[in-house]
Amino acid sequence: MPSIRIGFSTDFNLTGEQIGIGTTNPTARLDVAGQILSDDSAGSGGVSTVTRYSGFLDEAQGLGNTVSIAETTKGNLNSLSGEIKISGEVTVTEDTKLTGGRLDSLTVTGKFDLPHGGSEDREDTPEKGSTRFNQDLGQLEFYTGYEWRTVGSYSRPDGGAGRMVTFGGTFDYPATDTAQTIDYLNINTFGNAQNFGDLTSARTQTSACSSATRGLCMGGNHPATNIIEYVTIAAGGNSIDFGDCNRDVQYGIGGCSSSTRGFAAGGYDQTPSPGANLNTIDYVEISTLGNMLDFGDLTNNASRYGPSFSSPVRGFYIDGSGSPRKEINVWTMASKGNSIDWGDATDNASQLGGSSNSVRGVYLVAPDGPHTCKIDQVSLSSLGNAIYFGDLGRATGADAASGATQTRAIFAGGFASPALTNMTNIDYVTIMTAGNAQDFGDIAGKGAGKSLFRGCSDSHGGLGGF
Repeated sequence: MPSIRIGFSTDFNLTGEQIGIGTTNPTARLDVAGQILSDDSAGSGGVSTVTRYSGFLDEAQGLGNTVSIAETTKGNLNSLSGEIKISGEVTVTEDTKLTGGRLDSLTVTGKFDLPHGGSEDREDTPEKGSTRFNQDLGQLEFYTGYEWRTVGSYSRPDGGAGRMVTFGGTFDYPATDTAQTIDYLNINTFGNAQNFGDLTSARTQTSACSSATRGLCMGGNHPATNIIEYVTIAAGGNSIDFGDCNRDVQYGIGGCSSSTRGFAAGGYDQTPSPGANLNTIDYVEISTLGNMLDFGDLTNNASRYGPSFSSPVRGFYIDGSGSPRKEINVWTMASKGNSIDWGDATDNASQLGGSSNSVRGVYLVAPDGPHTCKIDQVSLSSLGNAIYFGDLGRATGADAASGATQTRAIFAGGFASPALTNMTNIDYVTIMTAGNAQDFGDIAGKGAGKSLFRGCSDSHGGLGGF
């Protein structure tokens, strides 16, 4: 076999009509072992086309072994233009930044880390279907094209989520013309409340909580009672017996709920005489009929008429009448136990309603002077005192009904002090935008307003969505 030796370490081999450079066994007309370096100029001998060279791929490449892509290797990959199929394990080292286009499908058998951050870290203009882990809520959430919802949140088949219902109350103050009615309104649109159905009997100072499907009316006064009744929020109709509160007679309860559990915090037990405020937290499983059970205790003081609301994880109750404090009591709804001290309200919140989305609670506090009722806000994810949110814009909303979606909170009715005149107003605020309340509509019924009642909705913050 003819062989020509060039230089000290390179073989130029001619075997028949095949030429080998760097190889003693050429398998093609020109077989080069190693890279070819060209200055890209076209010489008199013509231009050769090379289908692949270092840093460039123009056809599918399969990577079947363990592949490590580190920050130091990205310069070798930024010219890739073909398709890479990986059948082995790929390791991306820490701090390596990788970007890419859309995938038709993705199968992950190990850990998969989604984008994450708090509610304030959400994109300003997310794409429909964007999914992330919300660290404030401790839940996955996705963007519907209109709003963020948590994974597992319930959506009514008719698309009508956003209904609020109110139970009982009185058309005058003090309570002589008590109401047996259940009313409703659609929080997503403006308008007056309408009749939904009736309770089994007239009563005031009711409390309420709800899942996405059921609304519960708990206890009441005039006459005092401990009964719990429920309605199917989407359907309309009269209430049905659910069970009993954990006390012989109980009213003025702070009601809130998760998607499965309803809670009764504080309140007033009228037996044994002369009665006493409560520092207890009781609960029911909303989907199962039955009596309330003991859950735990509030942190320090017994009280009644305190505002209550929830995040998907925590229940909140703010000290009401009978307590010298303005403490925000908080408990984890999924496990039994006593509440902890979250912080303080800015002022007295007795007989004043509140509600929340999954991020922020808003509730009424004592009037600042004779004409303005204030609104507080509290973060549902981090310990701290409440801060000023805005003004209700009327003298007071004492014993008003409240409800919420992820977007709006409603304050309906209540009585004005010191005149003790019932209000016909229904007002709303946009929960994530601090500011004064705006007019929504009017109370249903006799046109004289209503007070001493509570409400709930199928889309509040404790449900984790909407």
